[in-house]
This record gives sequence, C-alpha cells and structure tokens, in this order.
Amino acid sequence: MKNRIRIIIETLVVGLLVFVLTATNMFSALDYMAKDALYQRPRGIDGNIKIIGIDEETLATLGPIQTWSRQVYADVLFRLNEDEESKPAVVGFDIQFSGELDESDKDFVKSAKESGNVVIVDHLIYGTTFEEGVGPVTKVQSVEEPYDKLLEVCDVGFSNVAQDSDGVVRRIKPTEMYNSEEQKMFSRVLYEKYCEIKGLTPKDIPVDRYGQSIINYSGEPGDYEYISMMDLLDGKIDSRTFKDSIVLVGAYAPGMQDSFSTPNGGSEQMYGIEIHANILQSYLQGRFSINGNPVLLGLVSAAIAMLLFLAFKKMRPWISILAVVAVSAGFIYALVRIHESGYSYSLIYLPLVLLVGFVYNLALEYIIEKRRKNKVLNAFRKYVAPQIVEEISKKGDFQIKVGGENRDIAVLFVDIRGFTTMSELLEPEQVVEILNEYLTLTTQSIFNNSGTLDKFVGDATMAVFNSPFDLEDYEFKAVCAAMDIVNGGKALEKTLLEKYGRTVGFGVGVNVGPAVVGNIGCEFRMDFTAIGDTVNTAARLEANAKKGQVLISDVLYERLKDRIEVNEIGEIPLKGKSKGVFVYEVTEVHK
Repeated sequence: MKNRIRIIIETLVVGLLVFVLTATNMFSALDYMAKDALYQRPRGIDGNIKIIGIDEETLATLGPIQTWSRQVYADVLFRLNEDEESKPAVVGFDIQFSGELDESDKDFVKSAKESGNVVIVDHLIYGTTFEEGVGPVTKVQSVEEPYDKLLEVCDVGFSNVAQDSDGVVRRIKPTEMYNSEEQKMFSRVLYEKYCEIKGLTPKDIPVDRYGQSIINYSGEPGDYEYISMMDLLDGKIDSRTFKDSIVLVGAYAPGMQDSFSTPNGGSEQMYGIEIHANILQSYLQGRFSINGNPVLLGLVSAAIAMLLFLAFKKMRPWISILAVVAVSAGFIYALVRIHESGYSYSLIYLPLVLLVGFVYNLALEYIIEKRRKNKVLNAFRKYVAPQIVEEISKKGDFQIKVGGENRDIAVLFVDIRGFTTMSELLEPEQVVEILNEYLTLTTQSIFNNSGTLDKFVGDATMAVFNSPFDLEDYEFKAVCAAMDIVNGGKALEKTLLEKYGRTVGFGVGVNVGPAVVGNIGCEFRMDFTAIGDTVNTAARLEANAKKGQVLISDVLYERLKDRIEVNEIGEIPLKGKSKGVFVYEVTEVHK
C-alpha cells in the first residue's frame, strides 16, 4: 500500500513538473536554442529577392555614407530602370533619409517618382509610459520620417526589428499604432507594393495576443544574391538581372552597425537588409508562425509523461531508455510539423522530464536493489565469514532460492561438555552469559577460517566449509577451526573457573565428503543448510569426542595426513551406521 501511494505521488509530481515548466517556459534560453536548431532550418531562398549592398568596396570608393549626396541613390535607380522592359518590380531602400541636404534631394525624388515602385523606411522611437491598472507600457512615442518631398512619391514602412531577451531577432510586429494611425513594417509595405504591381491580393499573417509573429527564416547570412552597389554604379551589372525582382538596398559592411544575431546564424550576424529579405520571403510564401497555447501543450505533455513514468516501473532499463528516445523523437517531430502549419511550441520540457524520470527510476531501483543486497549481506554476516561476505559484495552474483546442489564439503560439529549439569547450578543470567561467551568463541573460530555458520542447536554449533561458495583448502581450514575452538576453550575455562567455580569444555567432530547444500524449506521460510551422510557422520564424531578432543574421520585424515599430527583412536561404531568408522584425534596442525 505504501509503495502504491509513493508511486502515485511520484507520478503526479512528474505531471505537475512538466506542466509548470511548459506553461511558464521556465528555461526559455534553453528552449530558444532547441527551437532555433529545429524550427529555423534553411528552406532555400527566393531568387527574385536581390540585395544591393553598401559594402566596404562602396564605402572605400564613395567615402562614409553620411557624406554622400543623394544623387548616389538617384543613380542607383537610374541603373536599375535603364531598360524599361527589365526593370525590377519593387525597390526598397533600408536607409534613413532624414532631412533635406542639397539639390540632389530633388533628383532622388524625381527618380523615385519616375520609377513608381520605391519603398523607403522611417524609424519608430519607443518610450515607456505608466498606465493605471496596467503598469509600465512600451509605446511608440514618435516617428523619425524621411524628408517630405520623398514621402510624397514613395511608400514608407518602419525598419525596426525586435530582439528577444538573448539579443536574437526571432519575431516581428507587422504593425504599430501611433497617433491612432497604423504604421506598417518595411517588409509588409514591400510585400503590399509587390502585390499591387503584380495584381495580387496581399494576405494577412497570423499574430499572437501581443501582435507579434515569428519569423521563419529561409536563408542564413550571405545566402541571398548580393551585388555591390559600386559594381552597379560602375555599369558592371546587366540591368536585366533585376527583371521583375524585388531589390533591397542597404548596409552590407560591418562598420555600418546594422547587423544582428539570428536563430540560424550561429556566431555570424546577419545584416538588417538580409533580415528584411527573409521577412519578405515569409510574406510571399505565407510562412509565419505564432506561439501556441502553452497550457494545452502542458496538459498533453503531463499526460504523456505520467503514462511513461508509470511504464518505467515495469520496464527494464534498456527498454525504458529506448522508450524515452522514441517518445521524445516522436514528440519533437510532431511539434516541428505543427510549427510548419503555423504554431510554435516549446520543445524541451517533455523530453527533459522524461529523462529525469528515467534517471530517477534507475537511481531508485539501484537504491532498492542495493538495500536488498545489503539486507541479504547483513543476513549472511551472521552465518558466513566476513571475507566471504566481502567477496559476495564485490561479485554481486548471489541469489536466494529454494533448492540445493551436490558439493564436497567439510562439516564441523562442536558441543559444550558439562554444560547441562552446570546450568542446573547457576542463575539463568549466568547460564546465558557463559553460553554467549562460548558461542562467540566458536563463531569467531569458524569465521577466522572462512567457514559458514550453519546453525546453533542449544549449546551445539554446526559449521560447513566450501559452502555456499568455493573455498580453497577447505578441509584444512575446518580442522584449523576445530583446533582454534579447543585451544580457545582452554583459556576460557580458567576464566570461568575463577568466576563461577565451574568449568566446561568442548568436544569437536569434523568430517569431509559429498553433501546436498542449499536452501531447504519453502518460499516464505528457508534454512540454508547441508544434509547427507557426511553431515551425520560429523555429528556422530562430535558425540564421541571427549572434553578438549577433536575427532576426524579416516577420509579427512587421508587428505591432511602430511599437515596434521594425530593419535589413532581406532574404529568405533557410530549410531545409525552399519559399519564402524576409523577415527583419529587431532593433536596439532602445521599451518
């Protein structure tokens, strides 16, 4: 029940997290990067849009632009309109013509009037005012316009482009209001002029509640056909190049400070005239987008995230990561297609939360598994030597299951001689204290020799060697453990005699041979032990051992006879066996 409640809470947190992130666009800078990479892919530029650039060659020849006579622009129009049959459809100047300079102003006005297809720019000046009940509001405070005579013969649109918080130009405001009059953007006026000349009906573009549209860039910096203004003025360019095209004239040199960061430009900036070319192409192709409803996307994303998070609980890790990749890829692909239809949505939050959810589940599973293994290891520590537990921990390949296996093992039984008589004469607390001291000695001796503590039966102890894991030289280690118990018991006897005036000792039996070892029992109650004739013989040897005596079978003696000193006891009958067993008493081991 607790586990189910935890999963429900985790799932709700995942859903809430992805919804809040999507609805608020909390990591907008990261989201911008994803949108720029996937939404602003090059689509191919329109060859009918051409740029005449005021480049470094032009500036080197004519000098700084602020020193130019407007006869230069009149000459540009003359070159473009030399052949009436091959003249451009529209000519747009992204240059601020503020105030009159000299007589050349009239020549430029005359050329623009004769051309009949010229669009120029003005510049909006913004300011912030405070409106009651609304707060600070940014509005157009004034308009910096071209000189009057030029306005009479040309169409005009504002050249301002808006930058997002990271300084990148991603969106436009096609129109602004000033003194209750609508001000149109330069690219919008160009588009309408082109439609007028070509007999087309201009189409509106979608805008969001702030009156903004997202630019879908067609080209990267430098993609549009560019011609140096100086080459045009020198007559190096055939005027037929511009037939029926839209020609944009503007800054194309770094020193003119008319370049901006764009979504598809990377570290390279794009000139303002190129940005207007991209916007104009979007008008011609009807490819603008607006931000979609983030709450709707948040709800959809939350539902997907919660379903997949629940699925993680039942999936294997490699399937989970494949699911994260597949769902994230499908989600992003769907949003890219939706963007192409005119709606822009945040890309990153569902994949991000799915990844976090996967990592969380993986970490949680690891912690749970680690706790489970530690629980098993802690259980093993009560039965197995610490070095064996350490080895189990490193390998991590143990399992607990019902069943057993045939193994050749050494089995040790040890019992306290005289304990029953003594326990009748002492207080219960004293009996328990003495028993604990003796059991501590036997357990430590078994563990020091890498044995496995099988069980305690009253005042008796059973241990096995070479189980549950392979143990090198297990026969000898079993005998060493037996001798450690007997020798340790002698020192303990003195303490016991001084403290209680009573003494006891150990009798030990050790045997070696095949046995069935494993978890004996059922799923809800198991006992890891060894069974078989080898075990029974070891128990009978212990029963025949006197105080301070270690008895071993002839089978064990044959394996260790060069490493131990013994006294022959001879063949003795053992309870439950039809034949007697030849028995030896171990007196010394050669470690």
